[in-house]
Amino acid sequence: MATVELRFSAQPEHVRTARLVAAAVARRAGVDEAVLDEVRLAVGEACSRAVGLHQSGGIVAPVTVMLIEEEKQFSIEVGDEARHASHGPGDAPGAVDDAEAEEDEMGLAVISGLVDDVKVSAGQDGGLIKMTWPTTPPTAVLA
Repeated sequence: MATVELRFSAQPEHVRTARLVAAAVARRAGVDEAVLDEVRLAVGEACSRAVGLHQSGGIVAPVTVMLIEEEKQFSIEVGDEARHASHGPGDAPGAVDDAEAEEDEMGLAVISGLVDDVKVSAGQDGGLIKMTWPTTPPTAVLA
């Protein structure tokens, strides 16, 4: 299992770099060329979300991106250290900033539309978005 870890300060200008690195590592891992644009877009959305959460929360810790190559699959994990309040149907109106919550839900909806296998976890210590794509082994050249 090969892993690449990328950590960057929560600045929007670093999201592009994360997208480029993710696409390059995904290509090397064997992700289908037709899916690479989706990988770039999903990583960009996840990283932008993490940057926004860090900036709005005043968090100076870096955003973490793990690029994990396993047998038959490639995963990307984007982690933030923002405090995620659990809120549900019984919460009082205005308990969570409605604009931020709506933007967060929109970003997660975009990611879910781009990636078939996505898992989102969040808690008091931060959040994690894990996205997984299938890979195809390189074909052998027969002489």
